[in-house]
Amino acid sequence: MTPPVLILAGSRPNGLDSVAAAEGVPHKVLARVGETTLLERVVVAARAYGASEVLVAANHPEVEDEVRRLGATLLPTASGPSESVALAFERTGAPLLVTTADHALLEPGWLAALVAGTPPDTDVSLMLARRAAVETAAPGSKRTWLSLADGDWSGCNLFFLATPTTPLAIAAWRRVEADRKRPWRIAARLGWGTLWNFLTGRLTMAQAVERIGRRIGIVAALVEAPDGRAAIDVDKPADLALVRALADPQK
Repeated sequence: MTPPVLILAGSRPNGLDSVAAAEGVPHKVLARVGETTLLERVVVAARAYGASEVLVAANHPEVEDEVRRLGATLLPTASGPSESVALAFERTGAPLLVTTADHALLEPGWLAALVAGTPPDTDVSLMLARRAAVETAAPGSKRTWLSLADGDWSGCNLFFLATPTTPLAIAAWRRVEADRKRPWRIAARLGWGTLWNFLTGRLTMAQAVERIGRRIGIVAALVEAPDGRAAIDVDKPADLALVRALADPQK
């Protein structure tokens, strides 16, 4: 049986979002690409993958209505994304795939690639895309890059929680995400030897992920994205314009 998919669709703490404001919608995941909302596109991709259940963590009334319209399972949110994942995991257990509601280009094959690419005995894996792949798929796209010995990488908001050690896995995910724009902090947490390897350009992304996991007592792994578009989410109006262009290149 394929794992369930959790889609994070919570609101920002301050309630402000440039995409929602630009589109005139109450929440950015209700912005449309063609005839479908961002959230609907992600739910459809999860179902096409064959997810045993599609769950959406949301806390905005209009988003909750959209979840019900789509027939997905509505879950409450917590104080932040990682806490919302932990809350959902109490319901689902392992394994669980996690993504975000603004991952509007999500394809079923990417979910399958993450699961298939996760080595045996791995507790948590995450998908990242190489800069060359992203720039080939979306020339001119502005991403946040993590630069290590094997090049520049961008996160894909795709995580696979494979075993019951998820509380520790969520901690690893939270720390990497919190420092995604400050990779030296990720390295520093792992000790001076690892920090030196980072500063001297010897630490690869796979090594960084593996050592983060080992430091907190789990087995963590990187799965390289099969498509650079996997790194594109909708954080700002320019991202939405890019998603629309990529979703319908004829326009």
